[in-house]
Amino acid sequence: MVADSGPGPARSGPPRQPEWPAASDSAPGSGRPLVRYLARWTRLAFGLALGAATAVLELLGSAVGGLALLPVLASPRGRVAVLRPLAAAARGLTRLERTRLDRLLGVRLPGFHDTAAAPRYLAARWPLGLLGAVVLGCGAYGLGLGTFAFYGWLITDIDHPWLVTLGSLGGFFLLFLSAQGALGVVALEDGLARRFLGPSHADALEARIAELATSRAEVMDVVHEERRRIERDLHDGVQQRLVALGMLLGRARRIRARDPGGADALLLQAHEESRRALAELREVAWRVYPAVLDEGGLRAALETVAERSTLPVSLGYAVRRPLPRAVETVAYFLVSEAVTNVVKHAGATRIDVQVTLEGDELSVRVTDDGAGGADASGSGLSGLASRAAALDGRFAVESPAGGPTVVRAVLPCA
Repeated sequence: MVADSGPGPARSGPPRQPEWPAASDSAPGSGRPLVRYLARWTRLAFGLALGAATAVLELLGSAVGGLALLPVLASPRGRVAVLRPLAAAARGLTRLERTRLDRLLGVRLPGFHDTAAAPRYLAARWPLGLLGAVVLGCGAYGLGLGTFAFYGWLITDIDHPWLVTLGSLGGFFLLFLSAQGALGVVALEDGLARRFLGPSHADALEARIAELATSRAEVMDVVHEERRRIERDLHDGVQQRLVALGMLLGRARRIRARDPGGADALLLQAHEESRRALAELREVAWRVYPAVLDEGGLRAALETVAERSTLPVSLGYAVRRPLPRAVETVAYFLVSEAVTNVVKHAGATRIDVQVTLEGDELSVRVTDDGAGGADASGSGLSGLASRAAALDGRFAVESPAGGPTVVRAVLPCA
């Protein structure tokens, strides 16, 4: 569920593996897995083909730039006059490369821009682009050879079907090797782009420290706000009922001797008041931490949230392995507080909750058909964002006027 809210702060360490093709796409119940699988590979092939085309431009640009600089190496003004248009063209082509990597190859770079690194990146990238073209060519040849047994009889006479079948097997093997080669090229593209276009190790550590300091402060704010809410619930609810209970018992003691019937009525009221106080105390304890989360797991806790809601809640839960306790706790409170916000403020008639495990990330989505216009910076939704940030998760809210409102979160489970 949960839409990515954009690339987060850069992290140090080796580049992550590209998301091609995601293993969860072929999992049962993921919805048309074969179509999605083929669509991802089609985007990857198109991304490599576009990268091969831009590699030609980068090769020509590097050659032309080098030749243009040769006559003016000794002249500072001449170098500036030549480098200025070359740098502008390099920045434009680099923006195109970042878009290609993000949209087609699944390589999401941190929001860091070093304009001086663009020419160096393009000069180093064009061999990878041409390598991608070679891999695509081998894959296309392997696909054609592998499927020749199915269409070859339409264009020629096949005298030796066993040789054709053997050739088809070789073609499919070449296609398999090309697919692995394509993934390797994407991984190399990822590493090269992060090397030239990403932040340095020191910048990444500094950004990470700033992120951790911010998330720690946000978590502390959430904890303090939660304590204040519990204090209000106890003071305005349970405490008031206990005061009323004490008053009823005191009145019953005072009139017991002269009015036994009135004392019995007061004791009956006191009994009802004690039941209400106990129910409110259980409600407060549930909001602090539900015991069912430990006893039955995340699914049982979310089913309880759906049952307790005054609006109909449909729950989709596609998690087939145990989750870390911290992830389950944050996911539960994300759903619980999002549902509570919808009931109180959205004017909705139904709520849809989807919890899915995609690789090593738990995706949570809460959708309602209310009026929309939710303020993501409000105390309720910002508290949910802080809970997600505490686990290095991502959080996003889509709430156009008129609805629907979609609250999304992605929590890492590794």
